[in-house]
Amino acid sequence: MTRILLVEDEEKLARFVELELTHEGYQVEKAFDGRTGLDMAEKGGFDLLLLDIMLPGLNGLEVLRRLRKSKQTPVIMLTARDAVMDKVTGLDMGADDYVTKPFSIEELLARIRAALRKQTVQKKEDSLLSCADLTVDVSRHRVTRGSKEIELTGREFSLLQFFMENKTIVLSRDQLLEKVWGYDYMGETNVVDVYVRYLRGKIDEGFEPKLLQTVRGVGYVLRDDA
Repeated sequence: MTRILLVEDEEKLARFVELELTHEGYQVEKAFDGRTGLDMAEKGGFDLLLLDIMLPGLNGLEVLRRLRKSKQTPVIMLTARDAVMDKVTGLDMGADDYVTKPFSIEELLARIRAALRKQTVQKKEDSLLSCADLTVDVSRHRVTRGSKEIELTGREFSLLQFFMENKTIVLSRDQLLEKVWGYDYMGETNVVDVYVRYLRGKIDEGFEPKLLQTVRGVGYVLRDDA
């Protein structure tokens, strides 16, 4: 169920919005001041935040500024202010949308649906990595090259994902050890070379161009300009 945090100090309005959103199938939690709202937003794992600007404790813009340091949760600002600069400030600070009071619940619901759709599309795009005809679907743990599905072990998948996330960047063995095996790994350092060989045999053998390349004296790089 989609979870929405409503940060609004007008309790009657907050209750009205909560009832309408609950009726639409959303799970709603409320905060009535900025500090409580920020704390809940940072810890609660919400899908969307409805945030008033004129709040006690911390105003909504300050809540938004602090939240954006760690979270990209969609935020729709709710406020009686309708000045252009107020809207610009909120959007520039990372708000996804802006609704001016008084608003119709139909408009608010439509804006919520739009923000959630945008977030869903973004998450899907972020989970797909590609290099030439090689594709990694992170969320489904699936790898394909062309029309062929490629089976990888967990470690091979983690190694390939790191290469894909740093496509065209030459990565040293130490970087790969730290990011894929962990900084406290105590095994043989040649494990990187062994796993790169395994990975090449699966993603490059029988395909052109060869994507996983060696940079002598430095490390390895994934690129499609061979």
